[in-house]
Amino acid sequence: MLILLTGAALWVASCSNKPTSAATPADSATKASSLKVMSYNVHHCSPPSKPGEIDIEAIVRVISAQNPDVVALQEIDVHTERSGKVNQAAEIAQLLEMNYYFGKAIDYAGGEYGVAILSKFPLSEAIVHPLPSKAETKGEPRVLATAKIMLADGTAIRFGSTHLDAQKDPLNRKMQVEEIRRIASSEKLPFVIAGDFNATPESDEMVMLDKSFTRTCQTCAPTIPVVQPTKAIDFIAFKPAVKFSVASHQVIQERYASDHLPVVALINMRK
Repeated sequence: MLILLTGAALWVASCSNKPTSAATPADSATKASSLKVMSYNVHHCSPPSKPGEIDIEAIVRVISAQNPDVVALQEIDVHTERSGKVNQAAEIAQLLEMNYYFGKAIDYAGGEYGVAILSKFPLSEAIVHPLPSKAETKGEPRVLATAKIMLADGTAIRFGSTHLDAQKDPLNRKMQVEEIRRIASSEKLPFVIAGDFNATPESDEMVMLDKSFTRTCQTCAPTIPVVQPTKAIDFIAFKPAVKFSVASHQVIQERYASDHLPVVALINMRK
C-alpha cells in the first residue's frame, strides 16, 4: 500500500507540475548554516558515449556520491519519446529520496523538457519564470525555475535552476540575465541560483550577473567538454553577499553520465 501511495503521489505531481514533498529527508538534522549546492546539466540522462541510451541510474550515482542538500538540474525530459516516456525529474528524486520541482521550458517529443530543482528539504512557492529572447533569433525558449526551501533550522531561502540560450550570439543571454536580475531585485529571501549559463566567466553576460549575484568561484575550473574540458559555463551564485561565504567549490570529474561536469559548492549562511 505504501508503494502504491508513493507512486500515486509522484504521478499526480508530474501531471500538476507542483512541487512534491514525497521524500522524508534522511539528513534532516543537517545544519542550515552550511548548505551543499550542486548544479548539473544531465543531457536528458543520455551518456555521450552511448547515443540514444538513457541511464538515469548513472546520474543518480553522481548526485548521491556528493550528497548535496539542493540540486539544480538542466536538460530534464518528462514523458518524452526519446527518454521512454519517463518523468526523469520524479524518478531521480524518488531514487535519491529528495523532493523535486520540474520547470517546463518547452514541449518536446510528446512530452516536456526543461529544468528541475531537487531538495532534501520541503519546497513551496515554486514558479517557472519565462526568460525573454528576440523572436528573430529563433532561440529555444528558456526559463528560471524557483522555489522557497525551508532548511532544517527553519531558515528559508529562494533557490533557482536555469539554463540560458546556447546560441553563439550573446543577445538572448544578456536579455535573460537582465530578467533574472529583475526577478532577484524584489526577492526578500536569501537567493541561491545555479545552472548552465552557456557563458564563460569573463563574458558580458556573466559580468552582468555578477552585478547582482556572487559566484562561488572567481577563477572557475572548466565544465565542458567532459573529456579535456576547456570552458566553465556552469555556475552557482548567491545574493546578498553578506549572507553567505564560500567554504568550497569544485568541479566533479565524472565523464560518463553527461556531457557536462557537475559543479558542487559548500556555502555557509550567516544568520
